Amino acid sequence: MRNYILDIRTATSHFPGIGRYVTSLASALAEQLHPDERLTLLGHPAQVEEFVAGQRARVIASVTSLACDDSPFTLQQQWRIPRLLRAQRNTATVSLYHSPYYLMPYRPGLPTVLTFYDLIPLRFPAYVSLRARMLFRFTAQMALRTARHVIAISEASRRDLLATFSVSPERVTAIPLAAEARFCPQPRAVVERVLAHYSLPAEFLLYVGSNKPHKNLVNLVHAYAALPPKAPLLLIAGPWDARHPDARQAAQQLGVSERVRFLGIVDDKDLPALYSGALAFVFPSLYEGFGLPALEAMACGAPVACSNASSLPEVVGDAALLFDPSDVRALTEAMQRLIEDAALRQRLSERGLRRAGTFSWQRNASATLSIYRRIAG
Repeated sequence: MRNYILDIRTATSHFPGIGRYVTSLASALAEQLHPDERLTLLGHPAQVEEFVAGQRARVIASVTSLACDDSPFTLQQQWRIPRLLRAQRNTATVSLYHSPYYLMPYRPGLPTVLTFYDLIPLRFPAYVSLRARMLFRFTAQMALRTARHVIAISEASRRDLLATFSVSPERVTAIPLAAEARFCPQPRAVVERVLAHYSLPAEFLLYVGSNKPHKNLVNLVHAYAALPPKAPLLLIAGPWDARHPDARQAAQQLGVSERVRFLGIVDDKDLPALYSGALAFVFPSLYEGFGLPALEAMACGAPVACSNASSLPEVVGDAALLFDPSDVRALTEAMQRLIEDAALRQRLSERGLRRAGTFSWQRNASATLSIYRRIAG
């Protein structure tokens, strides 16, 4: 019996992106296991219960749980989790541990797979304290040293990882993410109900993500302010970090605060309708390990304009308008084209749907299982 232990402790609101990754991967993995394989989810019992509640009977039958209350931020995980893993090793022919986060036990006692996302703390040092940068570098190095194999979420992320850390290229595989199945074009009645809930007009430009500096929202606001006054509302949705108020301040200083709406965190179930209802989705990020919001927008049929930086060109392909995120005028022109050209919006919408269809969690899980099976011998 082969036992693949997937750490799902990051399936919380504190890790929205990683949490989405780990739960989507777990579901797709369980669907593809051989009869002599089992998936064990390591996490808080409530996390496991929430996962199981949304799965089919076939998936549930191949999944077991391993209770662990320790946060990835605690020191105790360094001795408690290895003790749990050693016990699992004694109950299976082969056991393997997969950590989706670099804060993990660094001597787990089992062959380990690590998922690595991006190098934001090192790429944007001006916005991260020296202590945080040093801690990131140290813990990332420890995790990379622990892992027998590393999964990067894009080719761009893989290149960055190899250029920054001493890791053998054959130990790192790029496996792209995917949009969840619920991200698809929504019926007009659903869209209208969600727009009414948030008091939104029929036409708006949409950004989804955080307001962290690398998301480049200040340039987005400046570019939007250069559009004609009758341009559709700009809706900025996502978690708001009060340490970075620059975009909101820019909107006030430029006199567009009434036309730029900061919606904050949106209920996850409403996101597909927001994407579907948007006139266009605009993503000006300077750096992304993958850029899941752009893919989700395409999967919902939204025309997309996004920056040509890091991983984004490999995600959107020819299905989006690309622009230099440091060029405010280029961003303004991209938004203007999407606002004025209905035929362009239709072409991008159709291309985006096709492009999004080339990514799937089934493919991600299949590639991940290949790594598991290779390591398990």
